[in-house]
Amino acid sequence: MDHLPKDPEILVSSVNMLLRDEEFDSLESLCYNFNEDAERLKAYLHDAGYVYSKEQHQFRPIGFDE
Repeated sequence: MDHLPKDPEILVSSVNMLLRDEEFDSLESLCYNFNEDAERLKAYLHDAGYVYSKEQHQFRPIGFDE
């Protein structure tokens, strides 16, 4: 994958897969690799209904992040 997808549903799936499969040890390292800003990515996915859970090491639907 050369860049992160723009579609929010595909993006969250791709990011969670890369984090789950331990391609990257943190969201920040993933964003660095793809030249993305972690806070901007979090805000974009928050607007699409997802929030990043550092404890679960993945994006979760808002309300299911506990």
